Amino acid sequence: MDETRLRVPEWTKPLWDVVVVGGGNAGLVAALSANDAGAAVLLLERAPHHMRGGNTRHTRNIRCVHRKDEFYTGDYLFDELWRDLCNVGDGPSDEELARFTVADSETIPAWMSAHGVRWQPPLRGTLHLGRTNRFFLGGGKALLNTYYREVERRRNITVVYEAMVSEFIFDGDTCTGVVVRHGDVDYQVRTKAVVATSGGFEANIEWLRRYWGDGVDNYVIRGTPYNDGLVLARLYDAGAATAGQEKGFHAVALDARSPRFDGGIATRLDSVPFGIVVNRDGERFYDEGEDVWPKRYAIWGRKIAEQPDQIAYCLWDSKVQGLFLPPMFGATTGDTIGDVATQLGLDVTRVEKTVAEFNAAIVPGGSFDPTDLDTCRTTGLRPDKTHWAQPLDTPPFFGIPMRPGITFTYMGVKVDRHARVVRVDGSPFRNVFAGGEIMSGNILSSGYLAGFGLTIGSVWGRLAGTEAARYGH
Repeated sequence: MDETRLRVPEWTKPLWDVVVVGGGNAGLVAALSANDAGAAVLLLERAPHHMRGGNTRHTRNIRCVHRKDEFYTGDYLFDELWRDLCNVGDGPSDEELARFTVADSETIPAWMSAHGVRWQPPLRGTLHLGRTNRFFLGGGKALLNTYYREVERRRNITVVYEAMVSEFIFDGDTCTGVVVRHGDVDYQVRTKAVVATSGGFEANIEWLRRYWGDGVDNYVIRGTPYNDGLVLARLYDAGAATAGQEKGFHAVALDARSPRFDGGIATRLDSVPFGIVVNRDGERFYDEGEDVWPKRYAIWGRKIAEQPDQIAYCLWDSKVQGLFLPPMFGATTGDTIGDVATQLGLDVTRVEKTVAEFNAAIVPGGSFDPTDLDTCRTTGLRPDKTHWAQPLDTPPFFGIPMRPGITFTYMGVKVDRHARVVRVDGSPFRNVFAGGEIMSGNILSSGYLAGFGLTIGSVWGRLAGTEAARYGH
């Protein structure tokens, strides 16, 4: 027998005050908060070191209530953020928990700064986020590295990578431990409290297939491949109640040529407001001029998911080329719309007809403003384009194929105001808490606000860590 298999890792021996499952933003915030409250913490990250951090690796900003300062161009107070949240998708899933999230967000930037995060001045660009969102210096990987350095500096926090939690051990309504697969060996780890921050199930294609059918074979998963919903499924097995819509997810228009997993923010397309979008049949299907950035950009992933073959194509001309970030893999170009349609494999006659009808429907006299909702619109189309409508008439022309890019799913575990996971009978587990994407369905329904995933992870990660420490320490 291999003697190395008999060596029990040191991290399996203690009775931990708190075990945090998941090493992204919510998990790190939970671990630090629990440790701030005096708890000894074990943080289990399923990914290897170089892939640590889940979807946080692909983030760059956070949306919080605030007053204008050196990192914001203006005030963004509770009423406006609350209104913005209510106006995306079907609005908040649980109004009480959503209101708490918005209100508590005001304290998050200061907490992040106190734990080492550095910020950069407002950015300019098509996202228009300088007033509403705060950008951390260096993006998501820098944020993660900052938190991990702080975690590693502390004596009473231990991090284990490539540690997959495959089971929760319960005694009635109390979790007494977890089973961890590390290497090819299963270990039982005892704990006084657990915080689940392991994300949704967006990387589990078969789970997505239950709700979306075979169309999921055409989806691109822009986030981590490790979010397969295993922890979520085990909590359901233990009697956890669900929260959020089964088909709810954060999805954007993504370059169809992106890698199947983990392409991140670089594969997102910002061209939609400046051209038109057609489906496989060369027909427009939604208003490209709706208030997309930063409030409604995430609607396009779902809209494309509902189209034949789950594909769409954005077309634009040289008048707007350069007004948005260029596609990572370049764009198809041609001297005519027909040239571009041919290269994209579309019906040339149908696309040319769609473009001609669009051009003819533009209301004269509009004033084009790429930085704000303008007066350029169409009339008489189904659907009309309500802003940024300009004729596609100036060669060269450009086109790009788009797929639904899934960031994270909303359906997760139900929690109460103390971040405790609630059971199907309505009572909470005594010592199981949750934060981040695994419980985002308590807040989000079908829409999304840029930067708000980090807000949920930070608010609820901090609460879950603090409450778990209170129980376990």
